[in-house]
Amino acid sequence: MSVAPAMICVMGLSIFVGILTDLDDDETIADYRADFAEVTRALEAAGFPQWNEPDVDPAETFDSQMYGYDGLHYLRRLAVHVAASGMLPPPGDEDAIDDSLLEEVYRGRPSHAVTVSGTVTVAGAPNGSFDHLVHHGDSEGFYVPVDFPPVIVDERVTGSFIGSSHRLLDECLRLARLLELPDGLDPWSDEVQDAIEGRVTSPSATWQRYGVESFSCLTLIEAARTSIKTGAAIAFG
Repeated sequence: MSVAPAMICVMGLSIFVGILTDLDDDETIADYRADFAEVTRALEAAGFPQWNEPDVDPAETFDSQMYGYDGLHYLRRLAVHVAASGMLPPPGDEDAIDDSLLEEVYRGRPSHAVTVSGTVTVAGAPNGSFDHLVHHGDSEGFYVPVDFPPVIVDERVTGSFIGSSHRLLDECLRLARLLELPDGLDPWSDEVQDAIEGRVTSPSATWQRYGVESFSCLTLIEAARTSIKTGAAIAFG
């Protein structure tokens, strides 16, 4: 399924599930196959179940623009504050990437990670953080439909981090519950667009105060569900 940006026009980041199906350039296809081979190698080295990118029916693929790169930072800002305090922070009135707590988390490492670099090193343990959402490339990288708790860190893989589509879905659903996002709300609906543009003068629902975050959360939820259903990776590009 391809989602066209009917109203939201912030350009930059797109996400794909089943990307090989939609490509027609042999060189680009070869590059992605090489990337996926590196992901498969890293999963095996980390001791996780084997995964290979499947052929996906064109009707089951997914691609969508995000709200530029800022949309990810806005959602991650919520995540790190929820991890620290258990509560949503007030809506941001400036660039989310300048948030001091988010900057601190970005400078650090995942709280639970497997580093693959010649040897395999496991650090930390699950602690209710949002590692898979927060510790991932902004413009490149992959989530795979294999359920593993730690983020995989491997500098030989494009984007350096490999996340689990299952864990990304769980983390986004946790934020969706706090945002009180209705089940089935279309991220491209007029309702969400109005929230993004600040046209809801008297928000009656929590999510309406967090328009960009809600759009980003809904889009990632749909991508993660499609990844798990099809067995294909989520690719950032």
